[in-house]
Amino acid sequence: MKQTLIAEHLFDGERVHHDIPVTLEDGHILALDTVGGVKETRHSGTLVPGFVDVQVNGGGGALFNASPTLDCIETIGSAHARFGTTAFLPTLITDDVAVMAKAADAVALAVSRGSAGVLGIHFEGPHLSLPKKGVHPQAYIRRISDAELALFSRQDLGLKLVTLAPENVAPEVIQALVEAGVKVCLGHSNADYDTVVAALEAGATGFTHLYNAMSGLGSRSPGMVGAAIESQDAWCGLIVDGHHVHPAAAKIALRAKPRGKVMLVTDAMPPVGQDEDAGFELFGTRVVRVGDRLNAVTGELAGCVLDMAGAVNNTIGMLGLPREEALRMASLYPAQFLGIADRRGRIGPGYRADLAILDGQGRVSATYIAGRAVFPG
Repeated sequence: MKQTLIAEHLFDGERVHHDIPVTLEDGHILALDTVGGVKETRHSGTLVPGFVDVQVNGGGGALFNASPTLDCIETIGSAHARFGTTAFLPTLITDDVAVMAKAADAVALAVSRGSAGVLGIHFEGPHLSLPKKGVHPQAYIRRISDAELALFSRQDLGLKLVTLAPENVAPEVIQALVEAGVKVCLGHSNADYDTVVAALEAGATGFTHLYNAMSGLGSRSPGMVGAAIESQDAWCGLIVDGHHVHPAAAKIALRAKPRGKVMLVTDAMPPVGQDEDAGFELFGTRVVRVGDRLNAVTGELAGCVLDMAGAVNNTIGMLGLPREEALRMASLYPAQFLGIADRRGRIGPGYRADLAILDGQGRVSATYIAGRAVFPG
């Protein structure tokens, strides 16, 4: 069925237009034009490409580790759709291999059923560094084994992303993962510069939440942060919530990296989309929400209450970037990292009809996934 959306403004991924009709058919964009006899829906605000988030642990009160099921994934997706996210990777942090297998099965089911927005899966761990584990449970941090390699090599999971510490995973193993269709990110690591460079040469292409839980930049020991900022090819995820990264540090990375190599991520936890005082349990430890900050009772930052619309607005307000560039950091650049920029991250004929409507304050008033209104719904 065809339908036409007409917003006051349209950001196509490159520039802003005014009063441009967008006609949708069968989940894709048919034309930036009207088609005779097609129902038209008018929106105030700006029509933008839907956001793509590669690191989503939870939302709507659900946590993927606590409930690695299809229902949980769909609850998370629905919560984030309220904030313009139209494509995401459900993210499982370090856990037992049995939980990892259940999560993989749930994602395979979501992918086979075409669950709204589900691209695949992000395994953040368990092959991490103990000194940089953050809130990841120490009991489950371990060397990679045949069981995990078999999971990561499954071909029914959609897009696959694994975050690992390169001091604990050899370059030849990273190369084997890449050959099995896995995108490898480096993070939760205390590796030195040379170890990081070797991992990049083996095929790693990204860094998980730049600056956080990784060896820092020093004058004689550049560490993972130095290698990440120096690399002209690798992408860096950035949490712009005012807590994980100081604005000055974020600005330094943006100035050093080539345009398009820094993407926004939320690292979102269950309270996204919930009441202000919502907390949750993470591996038996209480995580407390105070405003827009999450901390375990043991003191560590424990993910975010950040949503993608908020990340865009923070990038504009805290970092001083133009709105168009902040929007690209939430849509086009993560799509390029994942290799799906031929169908997401822009508004044009042939692209998926994954869209969001933003009001004058940058709040989401409507979200479409594959041409279907999922919010307000």
